[in-house]
Amino acid sequence: MSRAFLRDDAEGEMPRRNYALPERDDPEFEPAAARALLDAARVNETQLAERATGFYWGEPRLRPHVEKILIEAERTKDDRLEQLARRFLR
Repeated sequence: MSRAFLRDDAEGEMPRRNYALPERDDPEFEPAAARALLDAARVNETQLAERATGFYWGEPRLRPHVEKILIEAERTKDDRLEQLARRFLR
């Protein structure tokens, strides 16, 4: 079979977008990671965001940050972000 039809890098696929995450020791890393996971979920890139942030969907450490994002989504009437935040918090 021709190598033209193989995706050698499929397993190691890297995030398609720049999540603009601060350094891991920065106090803003966890809020940024929470936002990155929710933003990635909008475009079906959750697994890639998990790889970029080091956190899995539903990570308990991110709950307080997602709760704040949920309040913001309700205030701005961002229905999709609200839906994703609620799903994260389940």
